[in-house]
Parts: sequence; structure tokens; C-alpha cells
Amino acid sequence: MLSTGYAKEFRDRAVRLLAESRENHASETKALQGVAKDLGVAAESLRRWQAKADTAGTAGPEESGELRRLRRENAQLRRANEILSSASALFASRLDPTRR
Repeated sequence: MLSTGYAKEFRDRAVRLLAESRENHASETKALQGVAKDLGVAAESLRRWQAKADTAGTAGPEESGELRRLRRENAQLRRANEILSSASALFASRLDPTRR
């Protein structure tokens, strides 16, 4: 097994810094190069760490099903909230004659 050369904490911190610096750079490449230079690591190493972090956060089949269910429930709750907001505005206008 090959040694990675950098501690996991350092790699995680580098990936966080990259995510935070994206808004300050014109492109993903510029952000990657800037953070890599600041940390003294190769840009390609940082790119690989970012790719690995992205795939490590992917959901498995069980989480994907739960995520779909929660998104469906969220959409239903948003629709219900819109209906209730509209209804409350209608009832308020009927109670307050100055709003007509």
C-alpha cells in the first residue's frame, strides 16, 4: 500500500478551502490553482482529493430512496403551504374592508 503523503485532515481542509474560494475566482481552474499554490501542493492532487470527496458523499440505494421520498413530501408540503397562504389572504381580505 502506498503512503498518501498528506494527512487526511490536511486533505479535508484543502477541499474545504477550495469550496470556499470558488466564489472569489473567475473559474474552477483558477480556484484550484490558487488554493494549491497557497497550500504548496500540486493542483492535480487537490483535484483528485476534491473528486474523491465528491464521490464519498454520494448516497447509496437506501439513502436515495429516502431522499426521493423526502423530496416528494417536501413538494406536497410546499403546495399545501401555498394553498393555506392564499386562503388566509382571502379570509383576511373579507374581514378587513379597507383591503378591498
